[in-house]
Amino acid sequence: MAARDLIDISLQGDAQSELDLVLNQIERAFTTPFDIDGECYLIQLTLGGASVHAPQHDEVRLIEEAELALADARIEHGPIARDASIANASVDRQLLARELHQAIGGDQLFLQYQPKVHLRRQEVSSVEALVRWRHPTRGLVLPSDFIPIAEDSRDIVTLTLWTIEQVIRDQRILVARGHDLPIFINIAGVLLSDARFVRQACALIEKSGAQLGFEITETSVIRDPDSAIRNLQVFADIGIVIAIDDYGAGLSSLAYLKQLPASELKIDKLFVTQLTSSNRDPLIVRSTIDLAHALEMEVVAEGVETASAMALLSVMGCDMVQGFLISRPIGIDALLPFLDEERHLGVAQEIRSPFGRVSVVAKAG
Repeated sequence: MAARDLIDISLQGDAQSELDLVLNQIERAFTTPFDIDGECYLIQLTLGGASVHAPQHDEVRLIEEAELALADARIEHGPIARDASIANASVDRQLLARELHQAIGGDQLFLQYQPKVHLRRQEVSSVEALVRWRHPTRGLVLPSDFIPIAEDSRDIVTLTLWTIEQVIRDQRILVARGHDLPIFINIAGVLLSDARFVRQACALIEKSGAQLGFEITETSVIRDPDSAIRNLQVFADIGIVIAIDDYGAGLSSLAYLKQLPASELKIDKLFVTQLTSSNRDPLIVRSTIDLAHALEMEVVAEGVETASAMALLSVMGCDMVQGFLISRPIGIDALLPFLDEERHLGVAQEIRSPFGRVSVVAKAG
């Protein structure tokens, strides 16, 4: 079991940007394993910080904001810096909705990509695109804050079309470098019954010839199952791969599952993170893998963070894994060297021994 420690660091500087710089420098310093007596040790850090102008200094408030940043960093798997000088750090939904509308199509939104590794083939089989918003004053606004707002304001249509267009451009860059990989995009449930969005999305993808996949949650189908299933079939008919996201996290229905034209099923990280420390989660994961295979779907395990979990998933017959053990979400500029250097193979090398140990235990039991 990995040790977990909390370290407090106090810094002084002239601008909020200096905190971002320091966090990034610390992160880069720990990307290379440390050699201790001939053995390599990789230290994984979760970095969160907060800043405040000296005249407004409130130590309690600063600590609270730093703790919130640390919580956000655990979700994002990357450094998070918050500005405690902002009078109201809570999300003002109406204000944020107006700002999001202005941000779409500007330079505040960007994409990060998280690879999926096929366990048997030991190769990156696809990547998932994740939308991020770096607000000029709020800093990084989490998707859990702005995606629901986009759905309520109907900006989700423009936001998703922007994402598709950006993914198409980035995929061309990948192909030019020799990485012909499908890219998956998350599709909100409200869009599955929007005929206009379906037409626009299909037109963009067919015109570009891009290899795309759409990730949808099973609960999103329940909103309007007839329209959702019909439109998902439209997507599948033009070659878009359909993946069921967060399976097991919500209301899972076999009645809908068997009707969806899906070829991938993603097990929610809620079950994967507890895989080696729970008695029930392995049973749920194994039965889900068997069910998906019976329905002729491949299985992706989300939230894989340890070599032992990855080894156990391989023994269970899971097809693909995705998570911090492989790579945190990264920009296209970092994804290219990741793929060029085949960094995922280093993870496979590290877990060869756990594979053998798990196999022996399984046979003995």
